[in-house]
Amino acid sequence: MQLVINSYGSYLQKNGDCFKVKKDEQVFEVSVKKVSSIMITTAAYITTDAIKLAMDHNIDVIFLDDFGDPYGRVWHSKLGSTTLIRRRQLEIAETQEGLDLALGWIKKKFDNQLDLLTRLRTTRTTKSAEITSYIDQLRNGRQRLDEVRDPVPVARGTIMGIEGSGGRVYFDAVSFLMPDRYKFDGRSRNPAKDEFNALLNYSYGVLYSRVEKACIIAGLDPYVGILHTDHYNKKSMVFDLIENFRICADETVINLFAGRKVKESCFDKLANGFTLNKEGKAVLIEALTGFLDESIRYSGRNIKRGDIIQFECHRIANSLIKETEVEARG
Repeated sequence: MQLVINSYGSYLQKNGDCFKVKKDEQVFEVSVKKVSSIMITTAAYITTDAIKLAMDHNIDVIFLDDFGDPYGRVWHSKLGSTTLIRRRQLEIAETQEGLDLALGWIKKKFDNQLDLLTRLRTTRTTKSAEITSYIDQLRNGRQRLDEVRDPVPVARGTIMGIEGSGGRVYFDAVSFLMPDRYKFDGRSRNPAKDEFNALLNYSYGVLYSRVEKACIIAGLDPYVGILHTDHYNKKSMVFDLIENFRICADETVINLFAGRKVKESCFDKLANGFTLNKEGKAVLIEALTGFLDESIRYSGRNIKRGDIIQFECHRIANSLIKETEVEARG
């Protein structure tokens, strides 16, 4: 489970083999064996003993800002795996091999969006024709990815352009399906211009932290991307890999609106947009955690949806090592 601290002034400390959380007169404890990570979303106190307990059990402590973006992480200082993986990651970053890998991630993103819209169409028969039109536009974009034959520097821009156009179509479709009160005009960030984007931005922030952790455990460098190029302190590989998993946040937020669990009281109005307050964060995190904890079929077995992130990072890392071993034998 993920231990979430979202009450202002909460106090996190160690008590034996448990984490103890205090807020005013309320106190609860949770065994360290049940915690996979700790997420702190507001001003809180944490003791060094609690931090050491987390480090000793490979539990990371993540700090999120008001918009859900992770701005810090406390974790042990060891590498997750052999440095050979990072060497290989650097080698393929500017090659056709690496671009083919990244192209697969964007294709998967399109496939996820097409699958979601197709499922939504089955329960919204009065809007079937309009949804079908959006699906057809997305399929056309997906087909354009199969036709990319440009050299690496040009192909990168081409792919990002196709992905951006597809994203606009996809979110137009999602907005069309929203209740009139919550329709929105495309994506907006920090702050969000509407309630839908406020929820989506925060859920993406939670996913960023999960993807970064999965990269580190698998031995991948979060800063060495393929589609997203190098910039100061930019976690380009995280931005690349999250494309596979954004659908988890998308579906969670859409389900919240469909289930009428989104209320005006979940948001604070800013001068130029909206932000989630404590109530909104609690609603979102509970829903997203529940969605990620659901078991689904993956590679012939049942695993939690959220664990696929780690499995995919390990798969990529292992493929890089296997290629090196094949080259060595050759």
